[in-house]
Order: sequence, then C-alpha cells, then structure tokens
Amino acid sequence: MQYIYPALFKANDDGIIVTFPDLEDTFTDGETMQEAFENAEDVLNLMLWNREEENATIPPPSTPEKILVPHGTILTMIKADTLAYRKRHDQKTIRRSVTLPRWLDSIARERNINFSQLMQNAIRRECGISR
Repeated sequence: MQYIYPALFKANDDGIIVTFPDLEDTFTDGETMQEAFENAEDVLNLMLWNREEENATIPPPSTPEKILVPHGTILTMIKADTLAYRKRHDQKTIRRSVTLPRWLDSIARERNINFSQLMQNAIRRECGISR
C-alpha cells in the first residue's frame, strides 16, 4: 500500500525531531535534515507495515491545512510504500507444501522445473506485483 502522511520537523540543540500528528507514538530524529527525512520515511513505513500485519486500524492522514504548525516547525508530507519496504526488508523465506497430481510432478521433475521460483512468479503475476 502507498500512503502520504504529514510530518512536523522541529530543530533543537541535538538535531531535528520528527513527529506525525496523525500517528501517536510514531516519531524519529536526525542530526541533519537529510537524516531526519530518511528516518521519517523509515519509521513511517515500519509503523504502517506493522499495523497492516496486525490488521490494526490505520488512521487517515490529515490534510496539511488542518494541522497547527508551531513556530519554528516545518510541515512536510512523507510518503510510505509498504509493499516496496517489505520487498527490501522482509527476505526471510518460508516453506509451503503444494499438492498436485503425481503425473504432473513427474513431468515437472523431468523438465527440471524449480517449484519455488515457479510459485513466486505465479503469485507475483496473480497479485500484480512486479519484481
């Protein structure tokens, strides 16, 4: 899934603190604006991925004009793509058993078909997921 959430960037003596007005307990920081922005993307993806996994409610993002921006704070929108994030960070493999007729298994073995690769490709195609 793809999301865009508003984030507030506030500089202090130690760097930059980033909070998300719509997402309680979701925050990060960085020593520089670049690092804070990258960390904001990372924490947003991670939090949303976790909520997707738990089938938890994901609150809708506020529109920027509805957010009160304190003096000295920058409002910006942060994009999250949880599918792309999962592809990069969830590479653990799992085992799945497959049931098929013996004759079909024999033909597949004769042709040296890699069942794991075949299943991955078929599931990607079925779900409309590109590599």
